[in-house]
Amino acid sequence: MATNQQRREAAKRKLERQLDRRKEQRKRRQQIGIGVVAVSVLVVAGVVVWIVTANGANTADTAASSSAAPPPTELQIPTQRTALPKRSKPLPNPTTCDFKADTTGKTPKKVNLPDGKNVPSTGTVNVTLKSTAGDIPLTLDRALAPCAVQSFVSLAKQNFYNDTMCHRLGTEGLQMLQCGDPSATGDPSADGQGGPGYTMPDEAFPEIKYGRGILAMAKTSAPSSGGSQFFMVYGTADGLPADYSVFGSISDEGLKVLDAVAKAGIANPNPQDGTGAPTKQVKFTGVTVQ
Repeated sequence: MATNQQRREAAKRKLERQLDRRKEQRKRRQQIGIGVVAVSVLVVAGVVVWIVTANGANTADTAASSSAAPPPTELQIPTQRTALPKRSKPLPNPTTCDFKADTTGKTPKKVNLPDGKNVPSTGTVNVTLKSTAGDIPLTLDRALAPCAVQSFVSLAKQNFYNDTMCHRLGTEGLQMLQCGDPSATGDPSADGQGGPGYTMPDEAFPEIKYGRGILAMAKTSAPSSGGSQFFMVYGTADGLPADYSVFGSISDEGLKVLDAVAKAGIANPNPQDGTGAPTKQVKFTGVTVQ
């Protein structure tokens, strides 16, 4: 039988073995913990690398997108109308208009010359241009340009404008739509040369200012060369000299039609001035005169 001394020594050795095992277990746990932390760090690092890489790809895509051509900006059109000009000195009433026969331009439509005698220089005439793009009501003002009004009404009553198309749209600087060429086909290199077979006197005056809502006669650089062509200003008219006879205004309804035509753009812009046939065709189907 073991003595007390032997039993104490045996218990001591057992306790030492338990302490050694616990110490070894703690060491293994620490090693496992370090491994887990290392793996966690690697995982986190991998995630960070993936995020940075992904963000870098997005950034590159964004940079590539930003370096590409920006989308076209919407056409800026002023909303405020330009007031009709007024003559500082009224014209005689009635007045006389010197309409002269002209054979230099294209005249596919034969019309009679307007009556140039006893032309009233007061009052207004309401006209509606019916077109494939919508109705464009106008108010013609005899006090501004009685000869232009007399000619326009005469041509309208002779159905001259029927089936003619607006051949020139401007969207920068001079925002207008030009119409009235009976020979216009949509070819900017050939359009703009036609007329009614006669010319009329210039009726411009220094107080003229062009802008949204103004209706004016077109002409060449030669004096008194106006005929059937006219232009409707729906926006700005930067730098346009007061050389073109203003003979009326465009209604709000008509300006909405012109705005839509302008926003549709120009089909084949002229490289010299950027004007050209409108993408949204404007062809007159009739003109009513009240």
